[in-house]
Formats: sequence, structure tokens, C-alpha cells
Amino acid sequence: MQIEAAVLRSAAEPYAIEKLELAGPGPGQVLVRIAGVGFCHTDLLGRAGLVPTPVILGHEGSGVVEAVGPGVTGIEQGQHVVLSFDSCGDCVNCREANPAYCDTFFPRNLSATEGPVGGVLSGWFQQSSFASHAIAGVRNVVPIDQDVPLEIMGPLGCGIQTGAASVLLALKVAAGSSIAVFGAGAVGLAAVMAARVAGATTIIAVDLHESRLELARELGATHTCTDAAEVSGVQYAFDTTGVPSVIAAAVNALRPTGVCGLVGIGQGDLVLNGNALSGGKTVMGILEGGAVPQTFIPRMIELWKQGRFPFDRLVTTFPLAEIDRAEAASLSGEVVKPVLLP
Repeated sequence: MQIEAAVLRSAAEPYAIEKLELAGPGPGQVLVRIAGVGFCHTDLLGRAGLVPTPVILGHEGSGVVEAVGPGVTGIEQGQHVVLSFDSCGDCVNCREANPAYCDTFFPRNLSATEGPVGGVLSGWFQQSSFASHAIAGVRNVVPIDQDVPLEIMGPLGCGIQTGAASVLLALKVAAGSSIAVFGAGAVGLAAVMAARVAGATTIIAVDLHESRLELARELGATHTCTDAAEVSGVQYAFDTTGVPSVIAAAVNALRPTGVCGLVGIGQGDLVLNGNALSGGKTVMGILEGGAVPQTFIPRMIELWKQGRFPFDRLVTTFPLAEIDRAEAASLSGEVVKPVLLP
């Protein structure tokens, strides 16, 4: 079938909107008509030359199932779905309900290969959803209720899930406790909202953009600041920036026995002083919040329906044809979470 996709021909070029041929779903695969797809900072790895080109990126898709391949059960034509990360289902971590730490997480998700799209690499996070249609693996397809605005649900599959699940599942932030969130982008603001859901009574947001700090206060932050070094005495710290100096400040901000979670893409070597972890402090690397998408994404949607997790306030929509403008708006901080509409 013919589809339309945003193709990155090289790291330095603008995206090109092209018509391409897409093969139907194979065994264990699902064809999804994309209603919306979030632009995530992980997609910028294509700009860093870390993904072969030409390639279709995009990994926060949502849409409608149009066909299922042989052997697919539990997913039917016409269902509304969110596309999340892929996992093997068979390694020790997958069998113990830890698919975010699948033995093959990185090759399955952070690579693109020859796939169902002729002449262009695809399979980014097993979806490549910067397109009108995508082929996904059955393990990264999450059915959702049909009474929600499907076009904005895609970011729940990665960025929003990462922030919220890191707080609620990985860090297990306790009611009445304190947390500092470093970086108030989509992941960080999702963490702020989740900390309020968890009942944290001190929620500190740290960012350089005053507009994002204002939004953080509206979403549940009790304190905000622009200087990471000013924060101290918190039980939990959560870094979304990947900046070594900010991570070091986050660790220093912990009280004894405090826990610091890291999700940002590392931007250099991290060096901590020899006493940085004294007092029982812990530093934890986190992928996708440690979530099982099939259970956590519906949980976020239910919280959203109750008005307790208003992630839609982070979203600004753009036509897929304006993906370059959406990318620039995300990089400048003008927009928190761009969502592209094919």
C-alpha cells in the first residue's frame, strides 16, 4: 500500500514528506493508521548521525489498527492503540514483567533496518511512526479506550510514560516525601504530575525556562528554581537532562538514604566525588520508567480522565508536513511536546 512519511535523508537535511510503498503486516505484526505521533528528543539521535539514513523515525504513535498479521491474538482490526517500546518477551527480565530492561532493548528500539518500507530504513522502536501508517510488533501495541482523543495519546508510549512511571514505579515516591525534578520538559513535567499523584508534599522543578517553571507550578510543583545547585535535602531526585554537572547537583541534593533516578541521554562522562554516595544514597538508571506499557498506559489514561494527570496541557499539535517547525519549537523550548498529525 502507498503511505506518506517524513523521511530523514541525512542528518543535516530537512525532513522530506514522501510517498512510499509499505508491505502488509507479517507474523506477529500489526498495521496501524497513525492519528498522531509525538516528537521526542530521542528522535534527535537521527540528527546526531547515530542512526543510518534515509530513515523514518517516530516512536510515540497512536492510531487505529487496520490489519493484523498471522499469529496475532488480543489485538483486532478497528481497535484504538498507543505504540510503545518493543521487547522480546522471553528473556529473564521480560518474563519477570520488566520489559523495559529486556536483554535486546537497544537493538530492538534504537536501531533501524531494512523493513516493510521500500528503499527507506524503518523499525525505529518497532514502529517508525512519522508516517500515515506504521507496522508495529504485537508487544509494543497497547489497546486503549475509544472515548479519548486518539491523536494526542501517542506521547504516553514513551516520554510521558518515562516521567510518570519513573516516579510511581521505579523510584516509588512515597506520600509525604520530597522530590526534585531536574529539567521541565515533557518527561520532567510528567514526573511533576506523577509526584502530585503519589502524594509528595515537596515537589521542586528545576529548569532554565521560566515559562516551563510557571507550567510546572500549575501542574503541581510546590517550588521552582533555575539553579540546580540551590536544591538540597530531598529524598528523591530525578534528572531528565543527561548533563553531568546537573546530575552531580541532583546527587548532592539528596538527603541521606536518598535516591536519584537518571533518564536523560548522557552528554558526557559523569564524575562524582568520592563521598557523593555516602549516607546510603543511591543512583539508579531508568529506562521507560520501568513500566509495562500494557498496564501503565491505561493507568495514565484513567488518571487523565479523572483530571489528576493533565498531560494534554503539554501538547501542541502540528501537521506532519511541518515536522521541521515542530522540531525547532521543541529545541528552542517554545513547545513542550509537539504532536504531529498525518
